[in-house]
Amino acid sequence: MKRLVALLVLIALPVRAVPVSGAGVVALLTHADAGRGLASAELVRRMAHRTRARRRLLSSHRRPARARVRAGLGAGGGIATNEYLVRLAVGTPRRPVALTLDTGSDLVWTQCAPCRDCFDQDLPVLDPAASSTYAALPCGAARCRALPFTSCGVRTLGNHRSCIYAYHYGDKSLTVGEIATDRFTFGDSGGSGESLHTRRLTFGCGHLNKGVFQSNETGIAGFGRGRWSLPSQLNVTSFSYCFTSMFESKSSLVTLGGSPAALYSHAHSGEVRTTPILKNPSQPSLYFLSLKGISVGKTRLPVPETKFRSTIIDSGASITTLPEEVYEAVKAEFAAQVGLPPSGVEGSALDLCFALPVTALWRRPAVPSLTLHLEGADWELPRSNYVFEDLGARVMCIVLDAAPGEQTVIGNFQQQNTHVVYDLENDRLSFAPARCDRLVASL
Repeated sequence: MKRLVALLVLIALPVRAVPVSGAGVVALLTHADAGRGLASAELVRRMAHRTRARRRLLSSHRRPARARVRAGLGAGGGIATNEYLVRLAVGTPRRPVALTLDTGSDLVWTQCAPCRDCFDQDLPVLDPAASSTYAALPCGAARCRALPFTSCGVRTLGNHRSCIYAYHYGDKSLTVGEIATDRFTFGDSGGSGESLHTRRLTFGCGHLNKGVFQSNETGIAGFGRGRWSLPSQLNVTSFSYCFTSMFESKSSLVTLGGSPAALYSHAHSGEVRTTPILKNPSQPSLYFLSLKGISVGKTRLPVPETKFRSTIIDSGASITTLPEEVYEAVKAEFAAQVGLPPSGVEGSALDLCFALPVTALWRRPAVPSLTLHLEGADWELPRSNYVFEDLGARVMCIVLDAAPGEQTVIGNFQQQNTHVVYDLENDRLSFAPARCDRLVASL
C-alpha cells in the first residue's frame, strides 16, 4: 500500500504537500511566533515559559499518554500560541481542522457537534452528520477496547452502541466523545487540480473538551509511537524535520517516508551521526535516547550515566531541560569557563546568564562548546543552539533549564539547523548539521 504522509504546518498556511521521489511527501513548517513582530528577547522569554509549563506536566504524570504541549505566559500575561498545528481536512465534503501536534500522545481527535462543553475555536466545529463517509466505531470492536478508557454509548436506531472514549492529559485537559472513522485529506490542491491524498483514519469526535486550548486549534494530533497515532495509522516508518532559527521567518521542512537522510545530504554541513532510539514500556509513546554524558568545553561533567537514563528527544518541547543535579553541574562549569559576572534578565525563566562587557558590541565573548554524548554519537551543538545574546541589554544566557525528577528532554531550540531523521522501522535516530533553508529551496 502506498504510504501517505501528513501535511504539517505550525500556523495556518496554504501549503501544498509536495511529492518527492524516494521521500514520500514534503511539507513546509513555520515557527508559531514567526511574523508576530516580537523582539528576540521576547521570543526567548515566551519559549522559556512554555518550557516551564511543559516541564511541570511531564513531571506530574507517568501515564503513556504524556502531557500535551501547553503554552506558557506570553506578552501581557496571556497564553502564548502553541508550537505546531497539523492542517488537514476531515469528511465528505472536506471540512478543515487544525490539530495541535503532540509527539507524546497517540489519539487523534477534534471537536465535534453537538458540543456539550467545548472551547472556542476559529474554524467551524466539525459536524459528523454532514459527512457521508463518517462511521461511528462499535463498542465491541477491538480498536475500541485498545484505548485506556472506553465504554458503550446509548443504543441507536440500528440497535448499535458506539465506542465512547475519555482521554486525559497531564495538564488536566480532557476530551470525551465518540471514536469514529472518516476520510482524512492531506495537502491542498491550491486550485492546481492536483489529486489530494486521502485515507480513512480512526479518530476521536470530541463532544466535551476541557482544558487550556487556543482558538487557532480544534483538537490534538497524537504523533507518538502507539497504534492510534497519525504516523502509525498512515503506516509511516520514517520521518524527518529540519528547523530554521526561531529568530527568522524562513520556512522549515518536514518529511515523512522514504530516505530523507540520503535525499537531502546536499544541504548537510557536517557528518551524519546515528544513535539508537530506545523504548520504555512505562512511557511507550516517547522517543528515548541513550545519553551517556555532557561536556562543557573539554571538560566532561563528573555525572554518572544513571542520571541520564531517562532521556527523550521532543520536537514539541522548546528548551532542553536537565535534572536539577545535572543542571547545577552544567551551570557551575559554564560559570567557571565563561569568566563573566552573573546577570539576570527581567521576566525571563532563564537563570544561567552573564553580564556582557562593552567590548561585546564589536567582539563576541568566547563561550565553551556544549556536547551531548549519546550512544555511538557525539552531538556538539552549534553556539546559536544554546547561547542567546541581547547586546542591547548587554546580557548573554545559556539556553538550558532545570527540571525536578530524572527526565532529560532535548528540545527544539537545541535542534535548530539540524536535520533529524527518525527511522522507526530500525529504531535509529540520525542527525546532521544542515542549512535547513537550503532544503526548502531545493523543493
